[in-house]
Amino acid sequence: MMNAFVAEIVGTALLITLGNGVVANVVLNKTKGNSGGLIAITIGWSMAVFVGVFTTASVSGAHLNPAVTIGLAVIGKFEWALVPGYLLAQLIGSMIGALLVWIIYRQHFNETNDAATQLAVFSTAPSIRSAQQNFITELLATFIFLLVVLFITKSTNSLGAIDALPVALVVLGIGLSLGGPTGYAINPVRDLGPRIIHTILPIKHKGSSDWSYAWIPVLAPIAGAIGAALLYQLLTAS
Repeated sequence: MMNAFVAEIVGTALLITLGNGVVANVVLNKTKGNSGGLIAITIGWSMAVFVGVFTTASVSGAHLNPAVTIGLAVIGKFEWALVPGYLLAQLIGSMIGALLVWIIYRQHFNETNDAATQLAVFSTAPSIRSAQQNFITELLATFIFLLVVLFITKSTNSLGAIDALPVALVVLGIGLSLGGPTGYAINPVRDLGPRIIHTILPIKHKGSSDWSYAWIPVLAPIAGAIGAALLYQLLTAS
């Protein structure tokens, strides 16, 4: 039986396996989905969120994202004492998911000579590098994500797995609308865990893991989530 810690590991691992998996299918050489483009990636990521959420929502609340966990804690909707365990579980799950993607696509990584393309499977990178602008973009994208999620009204009659669909659609909308500048991490472990795995793995033709950029998709989503949570609290105060 899953407890909340295990559920966050499992849910985040599923999220990253399917999310980073669709990126691998689109960008790596000699895959069936090669050159599928942004539409395929955004749809794949939204389905990854759907799977991760419906798998674990009843056990852990399906945070799967440190920005969500911290944002909820800031406004008293989640216990601070539980935050460290959730963050650790999410990081472990993201690393497991990234490792599974590499195992599945290992031959295609070997067929892909471009180091930047390989890294794109694991972590995000801006289309135009500007630390200030990239930070603002990730902050605002996460702000919108969590604000909308907080306003989603839970149905009084459960629809089972379909209850996870609204969150997945929010992620789809953000990916299609705001994903161009930075690749829309909107989740610190979506970027950090896989980047750690990229650093460790013996990938043929591997280049830098670009740690100089890594702080942006970690800190900006947290800042955006805190801002969204505080605004939500202000707007809904009685």
